Amino acid sequence: MLNKFVAAITGKHDHETKKKIKGTVVLMKKNVLDFNDFTASVVDRLDEFLGRKVYLQLISSVKADHSGNALKGKLGTPAFLENWITTLTSLTAGESAFNVTFDWDEEVGAPGAFIIKNLHHNEFYLKTVTLEDVPGHERIHFVCNSWVYPADKYKTDRIFFSNQAYLPHNTPEPLKFYREAELVNLRGDGTGERKEWDRIYDYAYYNDLGDPDKNDPSYVRPVLGGSVEYPYPRRGRTGRPPTKTDPKSESRLPLLMSLNIYVPRDERFGHLKMSDFLAYGLKSISQLLSSELEAQFDSTPSEFDSFEDMQKIYEGGIKLPKSLTENISLEILKQVLPTDGEGLLKYPLPKIIEGDRSAWRTDEEFAREMLAGLNPVIISALKEFPPVSKIDPNVYGNHTSTITREHIENKLDGLTVEEAIKTNRLFILNHHDTIMPYLRRINATPTKTYASRTLLFLHENGTLKPVAIELSLPHPDGDQFGAISEVYTPAEQGVENAIWQLAKAYVAVNDSGIHQLITHWLRTHAVIEPIVIATNRQLSVLHPIYKLLHPHFRDTMNINAIARQILTNAKGVVESTLFPSRYAMEMSSFLYRDWVFPEEALPADLVKRKMAVKDSTSPFGLRLLIEDYPYAVDGLKIWSAIKTWVTDYCSFYYKSDQMIQEDIELQSWWKEVREKGHADKKDEPWWPRMKTITELIDSCTIIIWLSSALHAATNFGQWPYAGYQPNRPTTSRRFMPEPGTLEYEELKSNPDKAFLKTITPQFQTLLGLSTIEILSRHTTDEVYLGQRENPQWTKDTEPLEAFKRFGQTLSEIEDQILQMNGDPKWRNRVGPVNIPYTLLFPTSDSGITGRGIPNSIAI
Repeated sequence: MLNKFVAAITGKHDHETKKKIKGTVVLMKKNVLDFNDFTASVVDRLDEFLGRKVYLQLISSVKADHSGNALKGKLGTPAFLENWITTLTSLTAGESAFNVTFDWDEEVGAPGAFIIKNLHHNEFYLKTVTLEDVPGHERIHFVCNSWVYPADKYKTDRIFFSNQAYLPHNTPEPLKFYREAELVNLRGDGTGERKEWDRIYDYAYYNDLGDPDKNDPSYVRPVLGGSVEYPYPRRGRTGRPPTKTDPKSESRLPLLMSLNIYVPRDERFGHLKMSDFLAYGLKSISQLLSSELEAQFDSTPSEFDSFEDMQKIYEGGIKLPKSLTENISLEILKQVLPTDGEGLLKYPLPKIIEGDRSAWRTDEEFAREMLAGLNPVIISALKEFPPVSKIDPNVYGNHTSTITREHIENKLDGLTVEEAIKTNRLFILNHHDTIMPYLRRINATPTKTYASRTLLFLHENGTLKPVAIELSLPHPDGDQFGAISEVYTPAEQGVENAIWQLAKAYVAVNDSGIHQLITHWLRTHAVIEPIVIATNRQLSVLHPIYKLLHPHFRDTMNINAIARQILTNAKGVVESTLFPSRYAMEMSSFLYRDWVFPEEALPADLVKRKMAVKDSTSPFGLRLLIEDYPYAVDGLKIWSAIKTWVTDYCSFYYKSDQMIQEDIELQSWWKEVREKGHADKKDEPWWPRMKTITELIDSCTIIIWLSSALHAATNFGQWPYAGYQPNRPTTSRRFMPEPGTLEYEELKSNPDKAFLKTITPQFQTLLGLSTIEILSRHTTDEVYLGQRENPQWTKDTEPLEAFKRFGQTLSEIEDQILQMNGDPKWRNRVGPVNIPYTLLFPTSDSGITGRGIPNSIAI
């Protein structure tokens, strides 16, 4: 029956003997990957028995078929995967290798692609196909890494190309049709609801954050993107129907289906990641947000009464409120929170309190974390005094700082303010202009906080110390009257010290929110997603720039989609734990207005913040104003390594600027990044024009930097630094106590309790900790900067050699980081809390390590 089937397709018969080409197909069966699908193996066996098999057809890269309307490569004889049922050899993590034997046909010649048809009822994950002893070529590799669903799910054939890169004009004529057709398939037609087997990359607004069909105004959120008022990067389109209440909003999935939100199938987490911890962890968070559980916490408003009380969650656990355990079964609790059988909450000990339980409270550590903590990209050099505001005075009135010389000059080691500014000794952490436009609305929620400015002085020993904190509120009579502000200065004893500690906590609340919403979410996750989409829509897998960038997009669309479901949505984790509350994502839209792509380059960012000046005699062409600035020191090394690698790679394929300009796929890609992916900023004059090799190198370097190093530096230290909430509180519940009030008396008598009653409450603390514990963890299948999943990712020797050099450079940087961390000269690299700066250390083990730069935004 099989021979007749082959003859019917090809017209060839047994007597026409041909030379044979052996092939190896590496794939993972569905029943191996999905342990809940017990029928998959049985159905596959039945399909094989009935002759419904998996077959491949080679496509010639040298011989054309002139019989149709389009010029296509000749097709070879179909060849079937052998021994599907009996092949049990496991290579690694469920992979199996199958043999396939092709007839060699001189009329077809060397293959450059193949068609695969899955006639089974179940999908499988195709990793690689390797052909041996191909005449004139020896071995040909096809790196696939794609889900192949049953053929009846597709409108067109599934095609995979060899690992040889081609610019569009260099593509062999027989392959051009397939190259262009594949891109058309990936773009789709912009209609319909997407199904799990779809491979469609398209754009949509962030119109699925709210849930207007709940008939509760507190669930309504504005559409982000597509308007002057709310500009935003685009996200992946799912095609779900609109809500009944608001046709501009997209309907949401039920909470427990959050992990099933559509992204193109090949963008979903791999099976190792899903089975590792992420699926269960995020499901737990979604359950933790259930109204039943939150209501139980609300009915028993437990507080952490002391820092020792809070530390119990790391030292053996704390007992949940009695009414909670009585009303909700322990089985549910064990799924929701990291508990033992007795309902005790337990978390791993964060590094910030591992060695010294109080060092986090020092002024030196408070300042050091602006250079080496979670958010080291906000601090800037102070160049004018008093600090001025850039927010519109016609709307918001006067917002010039009220910090005076009298507040700080006794803390400048004998310098005047002008002398300190001139010698680059004064710095500012400025959250005032970022927060003030939203502060009145934010404080109308349970949040009670300020917009802050923090001035810092650089001592001779290279460390920073805060010298003044200004906390500001909108004027009670209206925005047009400006701000009312209070300035606080360091104090070491009494109630003045308690007030100073609270002032630092309000700054930390500001910084925590800006870190999560802007530095982490907006500047990495959100701005990269439309570039992922554009790359898949406009750059063929054959394109060298696709091969360069694709590893840096792994899992990004999937984690962003899950985030929209349970993290950034209305009343999700972000709104429940961060101070902007319901205005969190809207505020990130407001700040997207200031996003400038070329300024995301690390050198440009440092110069913009006046933390460095251009200096051709210094390493990397920059001189840092703070020599011991760990994020910048390590970051510039990583940036330089990435740029050197990108330069070597791009220079191999592009020999002139004219080649850049004539590359139709490259030009379509960059046009779409600007005009569709970041459409609300498409008219900004700062976009690179993509006319020169330099512009290509710079743009690709920025994309890789944002996807790898910047994300790593601002994500994987979350548990070490913020796993102890007092160090990085995410919200505040009351204003600074005023003399004569009960709160002020409590501050005098029990400052620690007053501190804890001001910052994040217990339920939000536990929710926040559950979230950042997941976000801080490397999975077992992580692929780090300088690594590739498949060593045969390209056939070109020179790029492979350049990539090897890139990896060697990163290894040398690791040695340099370890050496600097061990040198007491560099006090900011370790600090009072004794946490060595490793957030830009390229590699890591799995788990919570506080180091490692994954290739992509994968969590």
